[in-house]
Amino acid sequence: MRVKRSVTARARHKKVLAQAKGMQHNRTRSYRLAKQAVTRALEYAYRDRRNRRRDLRALWITRINAAARIEGTTYGKLIAALKGAKIELDRKVLAELAVNEPAAFSAVVKASTK
Repeated sequence: MRVKRSVTARARHKKVLAQAKGMQHNRTRSYRLAKQAVTRALEYAYRDRRNRRRDLRALWITRINAAARIEGTTYGKLIAALKGAKIELDRKVLAELAVNEPAAFSAVVKASTK
């Protein structure tokens, strides 16, 4: 006896077309084009979730370096001094301090250089 696939196929097609909602042209109507577009979009999303972390780390380092130079040191020297003083603040927190709490960042720099 042959298997009729209309119900499962339609469900799969509807799922892919729903994921393609918001795309343009035939990608929202044609299953074949929608499937290609959704697959590619998911690949880009996976890749860019990792790239976002890379970009944010670079931003944090830039902000820390700018604030460190105002304090009379450089990013590299500051990080080395923090490690030497056993002050465990990650770059995200340091960047947040540098932008929003300059006095606290200044205190961290002074504590690390003692």
